[in-house]
Amino acid sequence: MSAEFDFDHPPDRRGTDSRKWARYAGRDVLPLWVADMDFASPACVIEALHTRVDHGVFGYADPPASLTEAVIAALADNFQWDVRPEWLLWLPGLVPGLNAACRAVGEGGDEVLTAVPIYPPFLSAPLYSDRGCIRVPLALTGDRWHWDPDALRAAVTPRARLLMLCNPHNPVGRVWSRAELLAVARIAEECNLVVCSDEIHADLILAPDRRHVPFATLDPALAERTITLMAPSKTYNIPGLGCSFAIVSNAALRRRLRHVLRGIVPDVNVLGYAAAEAAYRHGGPWRRALLEYLRGNAALVHAAINDTPGLSMAPAEATYLAWVDARGLGHADPHAHFDRAGVGLSRGAEFGAPGFVRLNFGCSRTLLREALSRIRRTTEVP
Repeated sequence: MSAEFDFDHPPDRRGTDSRKWARYAGRDVLPLWVADMDFASPACVIEALHTRVDHGVFGYADPPASLTEAVIAALADNFQWDVRPEWLLWLPGLVPGLNAACRAVGEGGDEVLTAVPIYPPFLSAPLYSDRGCIRVPLALTGDRWHWDPDALRAAVTPRARLLMLCNPHNPVGRVWSRAELLAVARIAEECNLVVCSDEIHADLILAPDRRHVPFATLDPALAERTITLMAPSKTYNIPGLGCSFAIVSNAALRRRLRHVLRGIVPDVNVLGYAAAEAAYRHGGPWRRALLEYLRGNAALVHAAINDTPGLSMAPAEATYLAWVDARGLGHADPHAHFDRAGVGLSRGAEFGAPGFVRLNFGCSRTLLREALSRIRRTTEVP
């Protein structure tokens, strides 16, 4: 890792407005739950924010043309994806995009399919939108999570209208291959499903032999039935600035999304725009150093978890999240078990998988080693 970037000594977030750290204020619990990293954002982002603040005016703003250009250039460079400016729809977060997709596709009483385990808003968004939620379990073969196309096809009902895909997948950390995505795509086409693809972790690929394939790039016809959601927030650790976007090439689908957003979802704020543009234009060196650091953390977590009796996990190919199978411990609520041991994790039941926990390794290696040590001590027999 370049000496220019120091991930070993992140800012102290205790006593700040950090939701992640405030949950355990006053307790000796290391917070490795909600998906934000402890690292300071890139210097280029911080400098851009200072410049915008120094301007002193924070009125209503449209997305700058220069930001649109930066996003389009990044998509072309990283994924060989030729995106037109009119396809972009700016959002104050990815979760509003998930909810908007549910409302824009079909009507009340229709159904939405998604895989489990999954990021919890995938499960709540259909219900908030008066849609049924059909859960399709991912399969685990050896140490590899994967789609079961037969199970997906069998789950489709006459009222299914939308498939919500997570690519790369949160929480299991898979980078779906082109072949896996094509298998899902064939079912979407056969069953006339619109696909909403959450690709917020697309720039956080850890496995050296994997690359992100945007679902909409598989085929022009598939792009016409796809809503892609992206953001710089996870990669550059700026989720609190609320700047995300949807990519929708189908004009009619784009109009429906705009319609359901009207009067409810606010515009992106001026600081979010400024941070996003700086990240996409100048954040490349920082991101490469971050990925190197996260790969080291991922290897540390994988080895420690699989060496701990009662615990196991598959390799994390992407994200900074480890999906840990704790069913072997025999605890009805492993989340509470680890909480008592001083490690705050995410509860697997919220992702549709009781008995599992999610661990956020986007933190200093010193803190991570201490957390893994605490986890190991909970399994040792006195």
